[in-house]
Order: sequence, then C-alpha cells, then structure tokens
Amino acid sequence: MRLKSIKLAGFKSFVDPTTVQFPGNICAVVGPNGCGKSNIIDAVRWVMGEGSAKTLRGEFMTDVIFNGTTSRQPVSQASIELV
Repeated sequence: MRLKSIKLAGFKSFVDPTTVQFPGNICAVVGPNGCGKSNIIDAVRWVMGEGSAKTLRGEFMTDVIFNGTTSRQPVSQASIELV
C-alpha cells in the first residue's frame, strides 16, 4: 500500500482543509519547528485507530481537534482522509 496524499481538516494545527501530497516512492516532510510536521504523522496514526492521547502528544483525545486561538474560533470536529 502506498500513501498518495492525506486530507486534513480541524486536526491540531490544520484548521482549514489541507491536502498534503506524497509524490513518488520517497518523500520527506521538512520545515521549521512548530509548522505541523509531527501533526501529519499524528493524523495518520489517529485515522488508523490510535487510541492513546499520550501517543498523539495530547492529554485527552479531544486535544486532536483544533481548540482555537486568539484569532481563530475552535472547531467541533476533525476529519482525516488517507488516499
């Protein structure tokens, strides 16, 4: 099985619907600290059934849903689609 893309919405730092493409056989996710690289891996684990909030770097399972900031309202649900 090969992961071609992941669609995220409302999951951790991915508030707005976002699609991350994985072209080719080898892919690297790079970026500065705090930009969401680990959240992509957490999203894959979550959608595949990870039940431990601690493993997903949270205290409670509801921590994976975007909780809002001073400039953005929280959302009530998160969705992940693996393609």
